[in-house]
Amino acid sequence: MKLVDLSVGEPGPGELRIRHQACGLNFIDVYQRTGLYNNPLPLTLGMEGAGIVEAVGEGVTHLKPGDRAAYASQPPGAYSQLRVMPAKAVVKLPDAISFEDGAAMMLKGLTVQYLLRKTQPVGGLQPGDFVLFHAAAGGVGLIACQWARAMGLQLIGTAGSDEKCQLALDHGASHAINYRSENFVDRVRQITGGAGVKVVYDSVGKDTFERSLDVLRPFGLLANFGNASGKAPPVDLGVLAAKGSLYVTRPTLFTHIATRESTQAMADDLFGMVTSGAVKIRIDQRYPLAQAAEAHRELESRATTGCTILLP
Repeated sequence: MKLVDLSVGEPGPGELRIRHQACGLNFIDVYQRTGLYNNPLPLTLGMEGAGIVEAVGEGVTHLKPGDRAAYASQPPGAYSQLRVMPAKAVVKLPDAISFEDGAAMMLKGLTVQYLLRKTQPVGGLQPGDFVLFHAAAGGVGLIACQWARAMGLQLIGTAGSDEKCQLALDHGASHAINYRSENFVDRVRQITGGAGVKVVYDSVGKDTFERSLDVLRPFGLLANFGNASGKAPPVDLGVLAAKGSLYVTRPTLFTHIATRESTQAMADDLFGMVTSGAVKIRIDQRYPLAQAAEAHRELESRATTGCTILLP
């Protein structure tokens, strides 16, 4: 990864040009850098950012030059001072939300929105229900802890240290399990009185996938939405039957934000949670854009907590 100077042109139809004030860092950036998710090279990484709209192309009516804006969007390109990009996934950023929070929260917050609001087990989720959320002290996890608390859910979080477990508890998790010192399957069974959880939200993948099936109640749902430890293994459908007619899904944010209307509705929900104070965005790491490689090393080594942003 290296910092280079490129010229940035004018936006075409359906596009805009945005000058970033802050850019977000996410595990999907690592997947793209390593080739787990293939992209043509050369590649500018980055899937979320916030800044000021400088120009809009033909057909763009929901934003205008001078607007504060934020996004989580394909194609990659947020690791930049200035970019031209599709306008449909860019939304106006409320004045009450800072550029740094906007850059840190869009991909992670919209991910939590579609998980907790849309990726639900049979019968939905009601106050008091148990859910398991892996990597609960990360950027997505800390938002999920707070959002779940606001919904009245009992979120059981896993993390890799006692300090991270405490962080999850401080942000609304009902229980936290240090997966390095405890067997999370046994602890979840103990916490739920043997019943299991309605849903597991798993961004870890290979290391947790099969054991996550063991903590689900009958008709439970395993939602794998990331691969921090590697790709999840193939699913044996017979195992799903034997463990209680289970469901497995592999959702992505970008299916949910495929239209401007759905993006706006999800963003409105997220902004409402943040401006109400129910969800606070925790930024624990800030790096100059030129130090993006170091930020990746820290993220991959699981040395980070909360959100990380890059500052152009």
